[in-house]
Amino acid sequence: MIHQHFNEEERPFVDRVLDWKTRAEERFIPTRTDFLDPRRQDIIRSIIGVSGAVRVIFSGGYDQAERKRAIILPPYSDESDFSLAFFELVYPQKFVRIEHPNLLGALLSLGIKRDKLGDILVEDGRIQWVCAREIRDYVRLHLTEVGRQKVSCREIEANQLIQPKEEWEEKHGFVTSLRLDVVISEIFHLSRAKAQDVILAGKARVNWKLVDKPSLELEVGDLLSVRGFGRARLDAIKGMTKRGHLSIDYSRLK
Repeated sequence: MIHQHFNEEERPFVDRVLDWKTRAEERFIPTRTDFLDPRRQDIIRSIIGVSGAVRVIFSGGYDQAERKRAIILPPYSDESDFSLAFFELVYPQKFVRIEHPNLLGALLSLGIKRDKLGDILVEDGRIQWVCAREIRDYVRLHLTEVGRQKVSCREIEANQLIQPKEEWEEKHGFVTSLRLDVVISEIFHLSRAKAQDVILAGKARVNWKLVDKPSLELEVGDLLSVRGFGRARLDAIKGMTKRGHLSIDYSRLK
């Protein structure tokens, strides 16, 4: 059974992907999804595969996009309309500072579902976002305030989007094992007990997959995301010290 490879909370989405695949295979109907986080993108890739007649393509509007829409394509189909819209917020940047959470909160307060929103990009006071084209007119008409600040938004082209630059800080450390709680404790400077609490509370993801087992063994290349603390990547295992500790290289997203 394919479900055994996924967490219980992921299984309803797995069923939807299987249905989309069947629609494409048997009825030749393409499916365009809402925006998906990287974990759900991976689920689709693993189910659709890369060698069959049914294909999947993704786009979030720009090369480095994190949240993307997918199109599941039937055989011989070349559909590629991801139905995206792009906006920039217009507000007095010299006097007001609007950040990612402020804009996201304002959009959600309008009744817009998170699945209809792609990435939000911020740089030097400018703030842009990607959304589903089907809500474009609604956004333009109703987004008039962020917090107490009066705003408006103007539609832009994809080539006008801010190109984000991720900065990773390389670090070195020592751990007693590659258990998730041990590595999180080292990277984010938490006590072992606090790291376990964070994991058990459902705040940790490995390669975008929710993990609630502190004993999970990590591997080189694994990407960690801990809500409230940030993101990191296990880059290398350098060897064992005389005291029996593992020497590791890792990077944290600034």
